[in-house]
Amino acid sequence: MTGDPGPDRGGGHRLFAALYDRLGARAERAWLGDRRRELLAAAEGVVVEVGAGTGANLPHYRGVARVLALEPDPAMRRRLRRRALAAPVPVEVGDAPAERLPLGDATADTVVCTLVLCSVADPDRALAEARRVLRPGGRLLFIEHVRGEGRRARRQDRLTPVWRRLGAGCHLNRDTVAAIGRAGFRIEALAVHDDDVPGPAISRPMVIGRAV
Repeated sequence: MTGDPGPDRGGGHRLFAALYDRLGARAERAWLGDRRRELLAAAEGVVVEVGAGTGANLPHYRGVARVLALEPDPAMRRRLRRRALAAPVPVEVGDAPAERLPLGDATADTVVCTLVLCSVADPDRALAEARRVLRPGGRLLFIEHVRGEGRRARRQDRLTPVWRRLGAGCHLNRDTVAAIGRAGFRIEALAVHDDDVPGPAISRPMVIGRAV
């Protein structure tokens, strides 16, 4: 979930990590869990999950060789390790940030980013790293909330400085789809969800897609 452990580098975002699964439980049951499962059906081979948070994606992987689940926040990572023990596929947990992936060039088949590019310190660098580690033809799978339009976009711009402090670095106003294109990816599938997404309108729309 988070790309920067923030000022409390010893313990990470301990309160945020403790509340994260509880606060997101309704959305997971009502909408997000199904979207994760549908998206991750396209994962294959060696998977790198960036900003894996507490491991919400792990139950949904099927038929992959292994998952390298990376989470730099130590409080989130403690919960991630527990969830990894029950995963249906082999999972290795690491602490690297999105901007410095611990893999060689062209060594992964799939990179997964779900609700993380909003909070990484440098999204352009993070996406460049994702492209670097992917083999030719490898896929980036993503679910992200992004900047809206019109009045909502202006509200997101105003609220982002406060939201970042409360939400472990989360930005409301990132144009993540444009950033994926700038990194050299070709988007092969993209769905934009808004009114059907549970939760506050300020953190919508949500985009779900695949890029190569």
